Order: sequence, then structure tokens, then C-alpha cells
Amino acid sequence: MLYRTLGRSGLKVSAISLGSWRTYGETVDDAATEACMTAAYDAGVNFFDGAEAYGRGKAELAMGRVFKKTGWARDTLVISSKVIRVGDGPNQGGLSRKHLVEACDAALLRMGLDYLDLFFCHRPDPNTPLDEIVHTMNELIQRGKIFYWGTSEFSATDLMDLYAIAERDHLVGPTMEQTNHSMLNRQRVDGELKPVFARYGLGTTIYSPLAVGVLTGKYNDGIPEDSAVGQGSEWMKSLVSESNLSKARKLTALAETLDIKPSQLALAWCLKNPNVSTAITGATKPSQVLDNVAAVDHVAALTDEVMAGIDAILA
Repeated sequence: MLYRTLGRSGLKVSAISLGSWRTYGETVDDAATEACMTAAYDAGVNFFDGAEAYGRGKAELAMGRVFKKTGWARDTLVISSKVIRVGDGPNQGGLSRKHLVEACDAALLRMGLDYLDLFFCHRPDPNTPLDEIVHTMNELIQRGKIFYWGTSEFSATDLMDLYAIAERDHLVGPTMEQTNHSMLNRQRVDGELKPVFARYGLGTTIYSPLAVGVLTGKYNDGIPEDSAVGQGSEWMKSLVSESNLSKARKLTALAETLDIKPSQLALAWCLKNPNVSTAITGATKPSQVLDNVAAVDHVAALTDEVMAGIDAILA
């Protein structure tokens, strides 16, 4: 496994990490959850990503049962949660001081932990002042409940404002941003966030690096009704456009010339970017975990010539 420093912190995260969106605690039972997480841990994955919104806490409960059963040493793990909404009440969502603190406590309880390594604002909250977010996250750090805090899908402008507040008040700014990044969605990492990387060394924990499976090639011949995309949101279905499928087919052919799987090509491409700290992957079976982890071994195969070929396909 390859380990990368998360932003300008001293924390090392595995280049491939394991997420829990729409899987653990929902569509995947406890036995399969344990099998996937164990395969990941044994392969060197140290970062496991959760969120209060995933199954309204069910994903974190499922991961917590695995952490308890396996007894993995806490200092070998990097565990996250994300906060935005867990219920329908007026204060069961958002990024107010009340919800940030209560969501942190609830995540710790669900996963049976004393602290979170990473705690993300899962989405922006226009109703909460940025000052309140920065100060509350720093209070959680000072109380030993979290080690690092970050954001997810915050604009570059909001990120710059968060850093400005932290600098003004001598506090800790965000260490990482969790954003969508893949061959089919490059705008944020390769564009909007570049000034933030340059000035503040923001780390990234990218999600959907396989574009909800499009880049694995499994939708090249159509969308099964019982697939994740077939049963998913309009956002997911929008990724399976004819243009994207055409690109996926060409990328599949390129992967074959390199003797690697399309998913490994897509993940290795993400990891070629120095601004990507880790790629969060999903898995419902151990074999998928191992396929994803193996992408680390193929990064070197993406020579300048191969990268140019990929750019031509994606143009």
C-alpha cells in the first residue's frame, strides 16, 4: 500500500480508502461488511470513511460492529465521520455549533470510538456563519474528540474564507476537502480548487473515482434495472450518458493494452494527481476491495504517453 500525507498535516492515509455510502448497514449485511473491511485492512487500507447521513447512521453502526469484533489497534486506523443531517428536526441538520457537537458525539457512540481522526462538514450550510463552524471544530479538537476537520463540496471561495477566519483567530483551518473527482468529473480538483492547493496545501479525500461504476466498464452494454445506477438518483443516472459510455469503452480498450482492469486504470489515473491524498472506494465483496487496492501498483504504468492518450479520450 502507498501512504500519502493528508494536506499539510502529519497524518498518513492509505492512497486507496474504503467508504460506506449505500452499502454497509443498508444493502450489505454484517458478514459481508466485515469481509470487505477485513480485506481492506489486511491489504494496508487504514482510512475508513463514514457519515451520519449514510443510512441515517446505519453505516457507522455497521462499521462500529466490525471495529469492535476485530479489535484492530486504534493507532492503525484513520476513521472519519461527516455531518450535515441525520433527522428531520430543525436542529438535526446543518452546521450549527449544536449539531456539530451532537453529531460528533453520536458518531463516536455509533462506532464505539473515543475520537475521530477526521470530521467533515458534509455540505455547506448557508444558515450557519463560517466563524461558528471554524470555532466549533477547533473546540472539538481542543476537547480531544477530533484530530482534523475538513469540508465536502465547499466552494473555493468558502474554503478561502474559512482559512482567513482561522488565521485571524489563530485557529486550525480545514485540513482536507472531500470532493467528487474522476476521469469524468475533473473540474474541481483540476480547476476550481487549484488556488487553495497552492496557498494552503489542502488535502483531498476524493469520492466516486469510478463515477458510480461507469469507469469499471460494467455499463458499457447497458444499465441493468437492479444495478446501483438503475435504482439510483437522477445524478447517478446522468453519469451514464452516451458520451460518457463512449469514453468508458475507449478507456476499457486502453486498459486492456496495459493488462489492467478499467477500474484500476481509473483509480491509478486519480492517484497520478499530487493533489489527491486518497481515493475513497466502495465495495460489496472482498474481491472488489483487492482489485481496487491493486491500482496502487499500476500508477507507474501511466507514463506520459499513456496519460496523453487518456486526455485525448476524455477531451
